[in-house]
Amino acid sequence: MEILIKIVIYIHAFFGGLGLLAGFASVIFKKGSPKHKLSGKIFSYSMILSSTLSLPICWLPKHENPFLFLIGIFAIYLVLSGNRILLFQKRPYATITDKLISGTLLVGSIFMIALGSYYMYHMQNVGVLYLVFGPLALTMSLRDFKFFRNFDKSKVMKFHIGKMTGAFGASITAFLVAGVRLNGLIYWILPSIVMAIYMVYWFKKIGKSKLKTA
Repeated sequence: MEILIKIVIYIHAFFGGLGLLAGFASVIFKKGSPKHKLSGKIFSYSMILSSTLSLPICWLPKHENPFLFLIGIFAIYLVLSGNRILLFQKRPYATITDKLISGTLLVGSIFMIALGSYYMYHMQNVGVLYLVFGPLALTMSLRDFKFFRNFDKSKVMKFHIGKMTGAFGASITAFLVAGVRLNGLIYWILPSIVMAIYMVYWFKKIGKSKLKTA
């Protein structure tokens, strides 16, 4: 059994590392280019496989980490919804799958906020992480359902860039915390801050591009 656990962890680490490299490549390559699309696909499949394997690992003896479990769900949501949002360029409505993905995050976000409040009440600093990522996840899931009700094709690319960038930030966080084993709130939050700045840059670039086209 111990050997099987190690094999699963190694496979998880391999796809996590592959996803991280593909994510860097996707950021560097020109958006929409064949290289960007290829590296994006490798990143997506690698992240889904690695994050899915991380879910049972987080509950194994000596590996217990409920927060990493929730981050795994968050990462899977970001990759799946970040790719599926592109389908709205062809169809102006959400499917049951779209709603299920966003609904799962909605439930997870409520759990994060509740758990974070519990930890903070008992003076445990880990509660800060839950109260940072919980409201963020809640906001994203609610924004999805708002988009489903009021479809706006002009927001598709912003949603795609925002979610895929968020997934890349989650992969960096997992690498720093679980891979390199760096401790401290800064290593949990800094990747998200950096990726947020990157998102703002691209949102402004997209806005300028639309103005030029007009």
